[in-house]
Amino acid sequence: MAAPALPELREAVWRANLALAAAGLVTLSFGNASGLDAASGVLLIKPSGVPYAELRPEHLVAVAIDDGHVVGGGLRPSSDTPTHVALYRRYPEIGGVVHTHSTAAASWAQACRAIPPLGTTHADHFRGPIPVTRQLRADEVAGDYELATGEVIVETLEGLRLSASDMPAALVASHGPFTWGPDARGAVDNAIALEAVAAMASRTFALAPDAVEIAAYLLERHFQRKHGPAAYYGQAAGNVDTDPGRTAGPATGRDPGGDSRGGAA
Repeated sequence: MAAPALPELREAVWRANLALAAAGLVTLSFGNASGLDAASGVLLIKPSGVPYAELRPEHLVAVAIDDGHVVGGGLRPSSDTPTHVALYRRYPEIGGVVHTHSTAAASWAQACRAIPPLGTTHADHFRGPIPVTRQLRADEVAGDYELATGEVIVETLEGLRLSASDMPAALVASHGPFTWGPDARGAVDNAIALEAVAAMASRTFALAPDAVEIAAYLLERHFQRKHGPAAYYGQAAGNVDTDPGRTAGPATGRDPGGDSRGGAA
């Protein structure tokens, strides 16, 4: 199949990758962000080993999720592409996937420990403990390793009866975190939140080794006020003018890694 042009998705996925670097979640060329065009069944993903400072929109590689083959781009896609493909195939609500080796989250993955919900920061983003997968077996690592990584994430979520919306993150044992969202930027935001709560959890246990999880009713209130059917956090779409050039004079240029969404306290 011929790859569709997808100029808007290409821009969004490029910006998402730069946002990972801007947030300090990646080292060297580690990590990647992808975004999916559901209509065509094509994802765009960072090419393997390309430094973020050198990444350009035209470098992104187009991959068909039905068979995992490259359908556009002159570079090799991220080696983690089969993991992304496995998640897109299983969860149609996902439009973006991110993988990093961010320090705090990767530390929990290396410890093979789920991150417990200790406070409302966690509850604002994740509806319960952030799960860790089992260790991959030797035959899985020797075979289609990256695909097996995606499959063990799916296995973990389904074993815990978690939806991809309620739990937009998982830790792959001895490896690192994967996050996802409705689009590439949403997956980046979840990666940023995951790193924050992972760091907070580590520091909390350093201060209070016997710290306990947040009360279930408080966790549920915080999660639902942002993500539930009656959510009231933030602003309605279109209510916030995010174009400073319309009210504050000429535009001063674009921030490739910036988050254009209006926030609310």
